[in-house]
Amino acid sequence: MERVEKGGMEDQVEIVARAFVDHYYHLFDNNRPSLSSLYQHTSMLTFEGQKILGVDDISKKLTHLPFDHCKHFISTIDCQPSPLAGGILVFVSGYIQLLGEEHQLRFSQMFQLVPMPQGSFFIQNDIFRLNYG
Repeated sequence: MERVEKGGMEDQVEIVARAFVDHYYHLFDNNRPSLSSLYQHTSMLTFEGQKILGVDDISKKLTHLPFDHCKHFISTIDCQPSPLAGGILVFVSGYIQLLGEEHQLRFSQMFQLVPMPQGSFFIQNDIFRLNYG
């Protein structure tokens, strides 16, 4: 595969991925119900092995987690352009600090972002795992 020159598609993918990650975790930590705007009826979330399909069920899962407040600390963001018509794969690792808990929890999360006609992206696929050990 040919390497994309600096300032080209690779930089654009990186900019979109980082902006998405900042936006997603800001909403998760501060206004979790609004995350539903990032998903569509075809979206799928795999959360700790549980597969959830569609924006309504994904929203229900994310808003009914057994904790109300948390703060994400991002360690790494890796991204690649996807062959899916301008899509982007985003892989995130970091820590979650739950309110009142002493220890942070390590996590990894992968997103498949798909462009929409108006220029924004939605989450087609979302896989989340806590990393134990």
